[in-house]
Amino acid sequence: MTSGHWSLDDISWERFDASKVDPELVKIVKAASMVEYNGGEYATYLCNVFPDDAEFQAAAQSWAKEEVQHGAALARWAKLADDGFDFEDSFGRFRDGYRISVEASDSIRGSRSGELVARCIVEVGTSSYYASIGATTEEPVLREICRNIAADELRHYKLFYSHLRRYLEHEGIGKWKRVAVALSRIGESEDDELAYAFYAANENREKPYDRKACGQAYMKRAFACYRRPQVQRAVAMIFKAAGLNPQGRTANLAAHAAYGFIRLRGRMLKAA
Repeated sequence: MTSGHWSLDDISWERFDASKVDPELVKIVKAASMVEYNGGEYATYLCNVFPDDAEFQAAAQSWAKEEVQHGAALARWAKLADDGFDFEDSFGRFRDGYRISVEASDSIRGSRSGELVARCIVEVGTSSYYASIGATTEEPVLREICRNIAADELRHYKLFYSHLRRYLEHEGIGKWKRVAVALSRIGESEDDELAYAFYAANENREKPYDRKACGQAYMKRAFACYRRPQVQRAVAMIFKAAGLNPQGRTANLAAHAAYGFIRLRGRMLKAA
């Protein structure tokens, strides 16, 4: 971890309270620990997309180290909450079953600006997600970890947004292209990565992988954590990354609609 930020030694592990552990949260924390710990793969991809930008490459490598630490912190907490959790084994299963393509030399978003918009969306999502888990859990150590991670992810958003502004000066992709990239990345929030992470963390090896079932199992628990303040802030930050007014009436309506969708989808998944 870069100096000046928290480390695993800064976490008050001795305050762990097993009586306040929610078993349903444990399941998604296990999955999240593996997705975060896999941050190095994404740094490799980003460095390939920005091969001639040493400044951004250094930022991406630093970002990845912090993501890996997030995974390590979540995994350590999950082990306290469930002493049967074998992170190394589960992460090996995850890496065997889910791989991103790191060989690409061009962004899958069509431009470097588009790639940075997508990274902003990811950081928005993770910041609001961990803030929501932190607000939901009564377990003090998990609350502390989530508070630290949410703050890191907000800082990561600002990092990627600063580089986005730099690239927009000479790439100049239009507002609607930025909106399209943002919407596309939001639509990927239920992709194979989280579903497979949930499977590797929580299901028996002998049980075949069912993407739909595992994805729904993950999202059902994740959606139950979200509260209105986190959703409102996330929508405002998405609007900013997309080049739209984050404080206008449209943003407020979008936040209201997003929160309503999350509540409705959560109820539907719970019923299913």
